[in-house]
Formats: sequence, structure tokens, C-alpha cells
Amino acid sequence: MRFNLFITTLLTAYLMPLTALAALAAPWGYSGESGPAQWGEISKEYATCQTGINQSPIDIQTAKTRKLGLPSLNMQYVDGPTRFQSINHTLQATMSSYTSNSIEVDGKIYYLKQLDFHAPSEHTFNGKTYPLELQLVHKNQHGDVTIVAVMFDVGEPNQAIQNLWESFPTMEDNSMPIFSPVDINQLLPDDKTYWRYSGSLTTPPCTEGVSWTVLKTPVALSAEQLDKFHYIVGPANNRPPQPVNERKIIDSHSGDIEILY
Repeated sequence: MRFNLFITTLLTAYLMPLTALAALAAPWGYSGESGPAQWGEISKEYATCQTGINQSPIDIQTAKTRKLGLPSLNMQYVDGPTRFQSINHTLQATMSSYTSNSIEVDGKIYYLKQLDFHAPSEHTFNGKTYPLELQLVHKNQHGDVTIVAVMFDVGEPNQAIQNLWESFPTMEDNSMPIFSPVDINQLLPDDKTYWRYSGSLTTPPCTEGVSWTVLKTPVALSAEQLDKFHYIVGPANNRPPQPVNERKIIDSHSGDIEILY
């Protein structure tokens, strides 16, 4: 009986979205005494937010780059998310199948768990902030995490965003089934050149050892779609850029070795 309970607990932890796990600990936010500058002091479980040396997000200084050829992204997104919820100060779309959507990073396969949105963007390019950032969170069978970040700029309406927003949760901690099919590929740019670096989760507990793939080319959404996001989430849910320290940020373009800093 105890063994079965142990196995059930492990499976629950593996399948539970990462932000939901964070919600089980001390409350945090994006302003005031619970804002990002205080995360490391709110709870000992969040200490890495303050003491970590490989934290995310970061500002990517493109002018300092030399390029290292990296393989093209092997991304397979077949099924769309099935539930949409407002949780932990963000909108999150979750998957019902954990094996149909995947990405290969450094020869390892990671499966898509959830889509998180942050506005304005958490990552910045040469100090430039984008109106919205999508983070596609993946895990492999060992529990390792890799995240793909996509920037959004205001322009034409995005059909995948529109379909997601049709199932818009009306309040915090509200969850809705997604009624219109969402093609995840419509949330990605055609040009998938990218930067790669080692960082962390951008929300408490700010766990490090996360592999980040930041796509260079933004995708469009309309001003109305952006306004609707802010209506439920609020004015801002982005952690400020963190020190790069001694990390190497690699450019996927072919050429010589590229270190941004």
C-alpha cells in the first residue's frame, strides 16, 4: 500500500505543470513585497532566486556575437493543448497527451508539458522588450527541463492565439477546456534560428539547469489580443533580466564559435 502511494505521488509530481508545483509553496507575485526582488526571501524553497548564478531570463546582446553552427530545431508539434487556465499570475495552456509533441536538444527528446505567457517579455534583445513572450515548457523522462521562448510583436491577429483566447479563463485559478483546435506551429516563426544558453525557471523556485532555446524572430498578435491578456493577468507578469555572469550564449547560425559575453 505504501509503495503504491509512493508511485502515485511520483507520477503526480511528474505530470503536474511546473507552475502548479510552485503554487503549492509560499505565495509570490510581480510587485511590492512579494515581487521578484524579494522572491529569495519569501521562502527557503525560493532561495535560488537570490543565490543562483545561472538565472533566467537574460538580456541577449546580439552585437557581441560570433556564431557557432548548431543543428536546426527538430520540433514536432502535432496535438494542441486541451485546457486553458489562469494560474500563478500567467495564462497557461496544458496538454492531455505528453508524447505527441516533442523537441530534440543535444540528442535528447523532451516532451511538451505546457505553454506559459508573459507580458511584457522576460527575455530582451539588446535591451529591447517585446509585448509578449510565449514559453513552451518541455521535460524528458528524467525530469530535465528545456524551454523554447518565442517573442510576440503587435501586428496582425494570430489565429492560434485567437483560438486560445476563445477559452479565456475569467478569473484567477479558473480552468477552461479549449473549444477550438490550436495549432502550436502557428505560435512559431517560420525562421527558427535561435540562441541557446543554460538558465533557470523564471518563476519560483527558480530551479537552475534549464536549457533555453530563444527564437530570434518574433511572431505577431493583434493589439486587441494583447489587451485581452492584460485584462485577466494584469499590467505585467515578467521577471526582469538576470546577470549573465560567466555563461556562454550560443548562436545557431553556422560559422565560428560564438560567445555573447
